[in-house]
Amino acid sequence: MLSLMEELEQGLLMQPWAWLPLPENSVLAKAYITKQGYALLVSDLQQMWHEQMDTSEVSQRAKELNKRLTAPPEAFLCHLDNLLCSLLKDGAQPDEAAFCCDRGAEALILRVRSELSGLPFYWHFHCSLASPSLVSRHLIRPLMGMSLALQCHVRELATLLRMKDLEIQDYQESGATLSRGRLKTEPFEENSFLDKFLVEKLPEACDVGDGRPFVLNLQSLYVAVTKQELQVGQKHPGAGDPQTTSTASPGGTGSQLLSQPQQLGSSEACSSALEEEPAGTAGLTQRPQLSKAKRKKPRGLFS
Repeated sequence: MLSLMEELEQGLLMQPWAWLPLPENSVLAKAYITKQGYALLVSDLQQMWHEQMDTSEVSQRAKELNKRLTAPPEAFLCHLDNLLCSLLKDGAQPDEAAFCCDRGAEALILRVRSELSGLPFYWHFHCSLASPSLVSRHLIRPLMGMSLALQCHVRELATLLRMKDLEIQDYQESGATLSRGRLKTEPFEENSFLDKFLVEKLPEACDVGDGRPFVLNLQSLYVAVTKQELQVGQKHPGAGDPQTTSTASPGGTGSQLLSQPQQLGSSEACSSALEEEPAGTAGLTQRPQLSKAKRKKPRGLFS
């Protein structure tokens, strides 16, 4: 059975990175919150900060910051989960909350101000610099796995394009013609396509900026890769960090890998109420039978 710290770490690994706009600077963040505690990662693409707390630590900090509020730590965790879910999912600060951060050489403090049961609620996430192993597990290894998965994805698309060209050629040799000339395309030539891409598209494609393009477009792929990494690690617990293969996506993700991101999961419903202390081929005119000629497998892009 997993300990609390292991559960929080695994849960955090499965969360996608989100773009967090703050008054000072935008950062990337991911959080995992349960009734037993939370884990938070924040990165500005230069450094990464981390905090992990259990219910006893949450209760102590809540008393220090909110002397007029009394509640079990689960209630505070539920409220923080609601605030962070909204922020990390939509990238916009909730109307009832304000976030800001202070960064130093060794620490980052993410400050939250909101209302709870009609009273002001304050929370400070005190994050320290993340260890190299944490950076590797949440960024370096997943990014390498994603690169391999995308390489495999491109190879499959290049193969499909060549097969489509052979299919169209077979139609044409059987007498089929296009009903709309604007649909005509040149046969796919892999090397020319790659050369053109490197010259015309690469500068825009690899513009990292503040990290927003990464979290907006590749959240689902990131989660699929980290899920695969976690599954391999569970099958071979004594092998250290699992090796990510070029087929990094787990079964069942399919076309969702490059589509909509997976929503950040929220914790269970809040517990007791707070109390205040007293005081493809369209356009061909015919569709003849394809020949059964043997087709060569093309060389994939970026191979």
